[in-house]
Amino acid sequence: MKIFELSMNLSIATLWSKAWPILFALLFFGLVITLHEVGHFIFAKLFKVKVNQFAIGMGPAIIKKKIGETLYAVRLLPMGGYVNMEGEDEDSNDDKAFGKKPIWQRFIIVSAGAIFNLITGLVIVAVMLSQQSLIGTTQIRHFDKNAISHETGLQPGDRIIRIDGMMIFSDSDISYALLRSTNEEYDFVVDRNGVETKVNGVKFARQASPTGKGDIVRVDFVLVGEEVTVGRVLKNALVETASMGRIVRLTLVDLVRGKYGINDLSGPIGTINMIAGAASDAVTDTENGRDFTGILSILAFISINLGIFNLMPIPALDGGRLFFFVVEAIRRKPIPPKYEAYVHAVGFTLLIGLMVIVSINDIFGVFR
Repeated sequence: MKIFELSMNLSIATLWSKAWPILFALLFFGLVITLHEVGHFIFAKLFKVKVNQFAIGMGPAIIKKKIGETLYAVRLLPMGGYVNMEGEDEDSNDDKAFGKKPIWQRFIIVSAGAIFNLITGLVIVAVMLSQQSLIGTTQIRHFDKNAISHETGLQPGDRIIRIDGMMIFSDSDISYALLRSTNEEYDFVVDRNGVETKVNGVKFARQASPTGKGDIVRVDFVLVGEEVTVGRVLKNALVETASMGRIVRLTLVDLVRGKYGINDLSGPIGTINMIAGAASDAVTDTENGRDFTGILSILAFISINLGIFNLMPIPALDGGRLFFFVVEAIRRKPIPPKYEAYVHAVGFTLLIGLMVIVSINDIFGVFR
């Protein structure tokens, strides 16, 4: 009996060790989307717009309660959510209808969701920086033994300004610039003793990528680290958040140019799998204790990614609605709601189709 109980306890512990990172990922994903909808909701209420329903999750309602004019609901699937405002997608004679409000108020209400995601990312980055022993800079402190980049032109004390034309604002920009470039030699611009200096033809050692797609550049120098202070955390959190936003934009540009394919995209399943893996790694003890930098960086990037992507002028997304507001401001009259609804319906259909394809690819990726 005791052996059976021990076996059961081990099985439960093993199952929990596999399940909790996925549950954590689902909760975070749901939280990010909830905060997005909360942004819309707060400003809709602030500008006296009638909110018919505020829902967290999708599918059948588990809990629902009407308070005032708004039905609040928690739905079965912890993915998504929505704020249904009166007169949002149709004509309404209600004075509190969304369409009756000034265009600047509608602009703020629609953009608030993405702004909340960006603020969430900023807060996570600040937490990530505050738990580090030092805050990284863009200045080279020293090189590894036999460092190829040192042999090909870089020097201790160089502060990196640009790599292959890309401006460098944070230490993470350095890794991304090296990853994004297709060259085997890099053209650097550095601040050397107060003088802007070009260093062309810089090389790095390379190693095979674990995914089998190309090589990974091995950075062979260590950057100067600064003491963690409140001022530096706030300053660098803003810089790092802006850098992550730029990475999202540049990645979308590369996707349009064909540098990345469908196999390189991740949908909700792939994202949850990535968060779960990082969460599991974060609680694993290392020589220096537990390091939460990896998971915090991923969480911040996902939140910022969601914010930036939603601001893109794509039908069915917040950015698509903002585009129509800009057109309305130029024309001095709104586009008929039914025509705008048609455009958003087509965009929504295409996005759902893309999500299905990406999700199928995610499922195969999980099994691989």
